[in-house]
Amino acid sequence: MRELGANVRRWRKVNGLSASELAARAFVTRETLRGLEEGSSAPRVDSLIAILAALGIADAVVEATNPYNTVAARARIDDILRSGGSL
Repeated sequence: MRELGANVRRWRKVNGLSASELAARAFVTRETLRGLEEGSSAPRVDSLIAILAALGIADAVVEATNPYNTVAARARIDDILRSGGSL
């Protein structure tokens, strides 16, 4: 959580936003954003996605979780599908 929070803080600064501005754009409390950026608490998933969307990176983060985009997972997926399994 600390690394994710640090990255969110970096993205906020890259976008030239104060913490209050980002919280307002994401419709979350300043405390929610602070907890995420400090790594001291985990926000609800909808709040996290709202923060990432306000930073313009939600699509990239969601895409990064797609197993079809990694060589190792893609090989395993191919094995599963060849053996008649499904995802």
